[in-house]
Amino acid sequence: MTTRREFLVKSSLFSVAAALPISLFAAKKSYFLGYSSITWSGQDEQAIKDIASLGFKGIQLRANTFAKYKDNTAALKSLLDQSGLQLCMFSSGNVEIDPAKVEASIAQHVKHAAFVKALGGTSIQLTNSLRKKGVKPEEKDLIRLAEVMNEIGAKTKEIGIQATYHNHMDQFGETPEEVDLLVTHMDSSKIKLLLDVAHYFQGGGNPAEAVLKYRKVLHSLHMKDVRQTEPRYRFVELGQGKVNLEEVFANLDKIKFKGYAIVELDSVPDTGKTPLSCAETSKEFLKSKIQYPFS
Repeated sequence: MTTRREFLVKSSLFSVAAALPISLFAAKKSYFLGYSSITWSGQDEQAIKDIASLGFKGIQLRANTFAKYKDNTAALKSLLDQSGLQLCMFSSGNVEIDPAKVEASIAQHVKHAAFVKALGGTSIQLTNSLRKKGVKPEEKDLIRLAEVMNEIGAKTKEIGIQATYHNHMDQFGETPEEVDLLVTHMDSSKIKLLLDVAHYFQGGGNPAEAVLKYRKVLHSLHMKDVRQTEPRYRFVELGQGKVNLEEVFANLDKIKFKGYAIVELDSVPDTGKTPLSCAETSKEFLKSKIQYPFS
């Protein structure tokens, strides 16, 4: 039987616990959270400030910063260092498979990798613009893309930068079957997978299952959501669309994923919102639904 004294002590402890931030009770996560600057449309200095203010640990910058800061990496590195953000990913752009363009394509990604290295970064993201509208890519072309990415990855690894392949709608790698063929022909010692969960979902796949399927080659993820609109679809803040993000995060916990999950939103989806307000919405989802312990 509980005495009055015991009841008062328990009630007091409960009141104290209720007043403490939820992060103190959230399970420790093995992965890190980053945020992509893409929503700020080139205003990277503001993106750095806003993303750091929300407690994210990493940032993904885009290729536009190379043109602006390639001759003054110290200035950009200083901004990142002062903000406490790691450059966890860099959008290096498209890979070419046309024999006349391959050499220049590889050279450009190697330049970007050297830039990232100077900024204290670790990784670059590779995409492609090879898909023709309404035309399914041939297997030989998908294999050739994987081979060129292997070449890029081998060269960037020499300078300590990991190359990653980013699956994407309207590119080679739109469908789960195409992603699987690419991954099968990727040399995981040279290039790894950046799984974009919303693109994978929109292409007809289950991103939570993909986390388990590609766990050995999974380097990082883009966390975004998507909703159906006319005429196609629109990427939205976390928890505002149809992707089962809670299942994705649960599987990251299951495999004890140790890389970066990078929140990405290509553009502000609705009138009246800002890049910062969208980021706040996604952060609230991460805190309340995923119980990520923001410090």
